[in-house]
Amino acid sequence: MKNLFRLFILGCMVLFMASCHDTETYADQKKKERSAIKQFIEKQGIKVISEKEFKIDSITDVSKKEFVLFENTGVYMQIVRKGCGEKIKYGESANVLCRFNEYNLLTDSLSLSNNVLYFSSLPDKMAVTNTLGTFTATFVSGVMSTFYQTTSVPSGWLVPLSYVNIGRMVNEDDQVAKVNLIVPHSQGTSRALASVIPYYYELTFERGI
Repeated sequence: MKNLFRLFILGCMVLFMASCHDTETYADQKKKERSAIKQFIEKQGIKVISEKEFKIDSITDVSKKEFVLFENTGVYMQIVRKGCGEKIKYGESANVLCRFNEYNLLTDSLSLSNNVLYFSSLPDKMAVTNTLGTFTATFVSGVMSTFYQTTSVPSGWLVPLSYVNIGRMVNEDDQVAKVNLIVPHSQGTSRALASVIPYYYELTFERGI
């Protein structure tokens, strides 16, 4: 009986130690996140430029796969198209329609999108306000708010609004703004924050009504 008890205790200890070993710390998760972002950048052949380089003309050369890194947030941005129309001005509020693909960089997979036939007439809509150059926004409707059960807009989505035009297509050659973003968990969705997941977004912006 004593031997059985000792074996039981030993078994519990082994399970406890294995459980402790499998539990990731926040530092471990952040390390994994940094590794995933680095691997994605290398795999895609992305050329990272500094904010100083970017602010010379506020352009990223798509042919060179340039992304600007914003050091204070860790967000990487590539402007594919500046877009038609004008930027959202200081003190202005506007509805912005968004089309997006969201990729989980830890699993290298598409996790969410509204670029599918079912949502063809239902882009995500967010209400945006520019207060002295600081943008705030909430989702009014769409896939993001439904899926994540919150109206909060990921902070990373607001970064491009200082640099792209938010207009509507009026003329035949007009195009809406398009950006690609690498968004670390600290600037991402509620799931990104909770699970330390970096995401890659292909994102368009169009002025709504």
